[in-house]
Amino acid sequence: MSAEHGPGAQRCREMFARLSEYIDGELDPEICAVIEGHMDDCAPCEAFLESLRRTVDLARDLPPHELPEGVARELVEAYRRTRESRDSRESDSP
Repeated sequence: MSAEHGPGAQRCREMFARLSEYIDGELDPEICAVIEGHMDDCAPCEAFLESLRRTVDLARDLPPHELPEGVARELVEAYRRTRESRDSRESDSP
C-alpha cells in the first residue's frame, strides 16, 4: 500500500466522500473508473466500500416508518443545501 492510501490519507477521504453516490450509480463512468482503480490498490477503502454496501442492503430490508409532519420536507431541504454547497466547492476547484 502506498503512502497515499490508508486511514486519514487525503485520497482515501476523497473516495469516502463519493462512495454513496458510487453505490447508487449516480456518478459518471470516468469517476467510477477512478474509484475502482483506487479500490484495486487500497484494501482499507475496499473494506469500507463493502461495509457500506452491506449497511445499505440491511437498511433496504427495514420496514418503512412514517416521519413526523414537516421532517421529510426539512430533510429534503437540508440535503439540497448540502448538495449545492458541495457542487459549489467542486466548481471552484481547479
